[in-house]
Amino acid sequence: MKTNYLKDFLNDTGEVARFSVRFFKEAFKPRFETTEFLKQCFFIGYKSLPLVTTTAFIMGLVITMQSRPTLVEFGAEAWLPQMISLSLVREIAPVITALICAGKIGSGIGAELGSMKVTEQIDAMEVSGTNPFKFLVVTRILATTLLVPILAIIAGAVSLYGGYLGANIHGVVSWDLFWNQIFESLYYGDVVPSIIKTFFFGFTIGAIGCYMGFSSNKGTEGVGRSANSAVVISSLIVFIMDLIAVQIADVLKLT
Repeated sequence: MKTNYLKDFLNDTGEVARFSVRFFKEAFKPRFETTEFLKQCFFIGYKSLPLVTTTAFIMGLVITMQSRPTLVEFGAEAWLPQMISLSLVREIAPVITALICAGKIGSGIGAELGSMKVTEQIDAMEVSGTNPFKFLVVTRILATTLLVPILAIIAGAVSLYGGYLGANIHGVVSWDLFWNQIFESLYYGDVVPSIIKTFFFGFTIGAIGCYMGFSSNKGTEGVGRSANSAVVISSLIVFIMDLIAVQIADVLKLT
């Protein structure tokens, strides 16, 4: 039984790797599906913006309110802006944004392509002379790769504003003082790695969602399984990639 699980895991890993290699081959070949790409950018980016910003605002507000009593107890309340800025910008905002996108976008892509697969719409596209991989997969992966970082940046800014409001619930912190302390505590080594890793998060979410949809079978049951697997696997990989990114950033800082 364990051997079968290991065999299935290695087989799926190889298929995902081959799927990703095919994406890079198709992405740079004309003709480019610009209209479909812009359409996916609208659905992936604009349609996800309300959920991402609302979550980021509440996240910044709650973290600030929960952190303040502990800092007050140790007489370090003045360090509140620096603490929340580092935690939100470096880790919390990018990871939470990626998880939200994995749940909303990844499941949507998996279900959409899965339903097209089981209803033979993808086969019909091949018969009509359209490259379904380039039209359906390349556009969606490119859109997630480009839009997830933008959503993460917006989420970071909104969460910091939520932190400002949270800091003023039980005290008074001026607008200029709060933001001056935040920008003084942030360096390029804090901001740039957090942005770079969101590109990998976005690529992972798009690639896993498209792969699960393209490999869907067994009718409607397979569609639901594809959507669920897209969320679970992409979320797990986001955590693993974040752990690797943190280790790489620490090594680069030491050197």
